[in-house]
Amino acid sequence: MSNTHSVVGTKIKGLRESKNITIEEVAQRSGLSTDQIISVENDEHLPSLGPLIKIARALGVRLGTFLDDNDDLGPVICRAEKHNSSISFSNDTADARKHMEYFSLAKQKAGRHMEPFIINIQASESKDFKLSAHEGEEFIYVLSGELEIDYGKEKYTLKEGDSIYYDSIVEHHVHGVADKDAKILALVYIPF
Repeated sequence: MSNTHSVVGTKIKGLRESKNITIEEVAQRSGLSTDQIISVENDEHLPSLGPLIKIARALGVRLGTFLDDNDDLGPVICRAEKHNSSISFSNDTADARKHMEYFSLAKQKAGRHMEPFIINIQASESKDFKLSAHEGEEFIYVLSGELEIDYGKEKYTLKEGDSIYYDSIVEHHVHGVADKDAKILALVYIPF
C-alpha cells in the first residue's frame, strides 16, 4: 500500500502513561494479557478492532482517540482529496488484516460516537480468516466490488450498492470475494 500508515501503538502508550495506568492495569481491565499490551504499544502487533476497543475502554477513551489529534466539537468536513492517508490497525505479522486499508472520515471530530471509514479491501487468496467481535454495531455500504461477510455461522455476499447493518458482538470478518478488490463505506458505532 503506497499511502502513509498511522500506527496507533505509540498513541496508546502515551495515553496510558499520561493517565498513570500500568500495563498490568490495562491488561486486567481489558481482559488481554500484559504481553499483548506490550506488543501493541511497541507496534509489534496491532490487533483487530475488538481488542483495540477493549484497550480504549480500559483507558477510559473512545476508539477514535487513538486516531485523532484534534478537539474540534463542530462539524468536520473531509474532502475527497484528503483521503490520502490511511490508518493501519495491523502491521506485517502473519495474522494481521493487511488486506484492509482504512481512511477515517472524522478523525478531527472530538466526542464522536461512531467511526466512519472508507475502506479499500484487497483481494485475498487466504480463506483462513480470524473472526473478531466487539461491542457495538456496524453498517457497511459497498461502493465498488464484491464483499463477503462471515457473520456467526452465516456467510453473506454483497455487491455494489448493497448494504448490511449488524451487531458487532457476533463474531464476524469482512473480506473481498475471491480475487476481487472492494471499496466500502463503513460506520462503526461503539458505545462508550
